[in-house]
Amino acid sequence: MLLLPDEHRKRFKEPFGELFSELVDALPTIEGKTVYTVGDVVTHNFLAAGGTPAVAVIDGYTMRSPCGRTPLLLFNRVQVKNPAGALTDELTAALEEAVRNPPTLIMVEGEEDLAVIPLALIAPEGSVILYGQPGEGVVVCRVSGDLKKAAKDLLSLFVHA
Repeated sequence: MLLLPDEHRKRFKEPFGELFSELVDALPTIEGKTVYTVGDVVTHNFLAAGGTPAVAVIDGYTMRSPCGRTPLLLFNRVQVKNPAGALTDELTAALEEAVRNPPTLIMVEGEEDLAVIPLALIAPEGSVILYGQPGEGVVVCRVSGDLKKAAKDLLSLFVHA
C-alpha cells in the first residue's frame, strides 16, 4: 500500500487536468472518447447527461457526506478497500482489470479520490478521466504521455506502508 504524506497533500488540491465549472461545458471536448469517471457526483452527472463511462470509481460519499446518487448500472461490479490518503494494491489491480474489461463499476470501501493517479497511468492514451473538484466543477484529464509523466511524478510523492 502507498500512503500520501501530509506534507505533500497540498499538491493534490490543484486540478490534475482542465477544470470546467459544469460537466455540460466539458461534454463537447470529450465526445467520442473513452471516458473513465472517479467520484459519485461526476459519475452520476455523466450518466444523467447520456454518457456511459468505461470504468466508474465511486465510494458512496461526496465531500465526506453520504451520496444518494450511487449509479445502479448493469456493469461488472468490483468491491475494493482503499483508506483515505492511500492507494492499495487491491485498488490498482481492480483498475487494471476494469480498464481491460469495461464496463466496470468499482465500489471503494474507504476513499476513491486518489484513484485518478493510477488510472492516469493505466488508461490508454487518447482516453479521458473525469473527476470532481469540490466546490469548483469537473476536471477533464486527457490521457497523454504528459499526463502519465505528471501522474508518475505525483505517485513518487507516496511512501510504502
